[in-house]
Amino acid sequence: MQSPGEILSDIWTSIGGDPSALGALTLTGDEPQLPSSFRVAAAAQVSVAATALAAAEIWKTRSGETQDVAVAMRHAVVECRSERYLRVDGNPPPPAWDAIAGIYKTRDNGFVRLHTNFPHHRDAVCKVLNCKPERDAVQAALLQWDGEAFETAAYASGGVVAFMRSHDEWLATPQAKALAGLPLISITKIGEAPPKQWAKGERPLAGIRVLDLSRVIAGPVVGRTLAAHGADVLLISGPDLPAIPWLVIDTGRGKLTSFVELKSEQGRGVLRDLLAQADIFSQGYRPSALAALGFSPEDAARINPGIICVTLSAYGHAGPWAERRGFDSLVQTATGFNHAEGQAAGVDGPKELPAQMLDHATGYFMAFGAMMAKVRQAREGGSWHVQVSLAQTGRWLWNLGRVSDGLAIEDLRGEAVKPFIAEAGSGFGPLRYVTHSALLSKTPAFWERPAMPLGSHPPQWPVRE
Repeated sequence: MQSPGEILSDIWTSIGGDPSALGALTLTGDEPQLPSSFRVAAAAQVSVAATALAAAEIWKTRSGETQDVAVAMRHAVVECRSERYLRVDGNPPPPAWDAIAGIYKTRDNGFVRLHTNFPHHRDAVCKVLNCKPERDAVQAALLQWDGEAFETAAYASGGVVAFMRSHDEWLATPQAKALAGLPLISITKIGEAPPKQWAKGERPLAGIRVLDLSRVIAGPVVGRTLAAHGADVLLISGPDLPAIPWLVIDTGRGKLTSFVELKSEQGRGVLRDLLAQADIFSQGYRPSALAALGFSPEDAARINPGIICVTLSAYGHAGPWAERRGFDSLVQTATGFNHAEGQAAGVDGPKELPAQMLDHATGYFMAFGAMMAKVRQAREGGSWHVQVSLAQTGRWLWNLGRVSDGLAIEDLRGEAVKPFIAEAGSGFGPLRYVTHSALLSKTPAFWERPAMPLGSHPPQWPVRE
């Protein structure tokens, strides 16, 4: 089994990282850290370390200075559950799930998972099932359906659900076969442009403008990470778009946040103006949703030659499920993790991973890809497209191997987590939050701006130094 250092080395060199940079990195800690049969702690440490190494490499490019980078495994795995440890005015998170979200049995003795945290997703499920949004009614209705048939019908009507497959069943699907040939992080040139010079500044990403169109966890973690290294991150949301308030607070550190109504021509004009002045355009909506409004990666490269576009998908950018909506919990269910973890735990049915690891690791891989593409842009020009998916991250995590007796350890609580918690003010009240787990010796990571309610700032970029 590969060590975390070997895993990182493979990822780093696969997208053009200088192998000599790995000598400045120290990874500490041992697996397991969380109760799981999968290498979730290694995945946390490696994905965070990749972003830190990229930030250090950018600093070296900008200043000529090298620096040491260290990531402790326990701190990284705590950061990959940051939403659990957030406290607002001393209060813990509210319940994470909608009343009818979760696992249900189907007529063919299978299981399906429903994700109904957004009202329109809940309505779509209830419409297909022709039932009230109550657990007992949903379960009774699902006993009239075979699992895969319900999954297909629910997606067709705008719902987000997953039929639980074993890993072998997942590998037999056309979607898994389409992903098998794709890299973990895909970086492609999508246009010609001259190199853009680095702005002045005292941090790796000082003066870098990041336009962030994302919700929930993976996409927002990108902006939070880039902000930790000094980027100006502007999160764009819509006044009528549903959001999960707790996640907005947790991933909002370091960001400016504006409302822009993309259904209006005026709003699209505002976004075009912001995009024309951005360096990185990161988005977590279904690719076709923004493309329909004139903001595909190719459109972005025409609006702003030299842009770095970063797109997230649930199931990958190729294959019959490329357009499927999805969330971490559903991808875990569809691709075999819940089945395998359940078997390892000796339970009849699905068991979740002990962190939203596909979300968090994918977010860090997106930030890593964005930074490495930016290095290439500054060196050789061009517009670039970075593509990452929850399912590809899942494939990578699966292939790292399993931890024997990993489920036997205690979960991390209280005193174990305390060293990684800091306090700060915010637009929501006093926060206790997880600090960034990557330690850089010359340019420490921190968030300059407090988390603020969505729409708190005008839709404009701060003036560069």
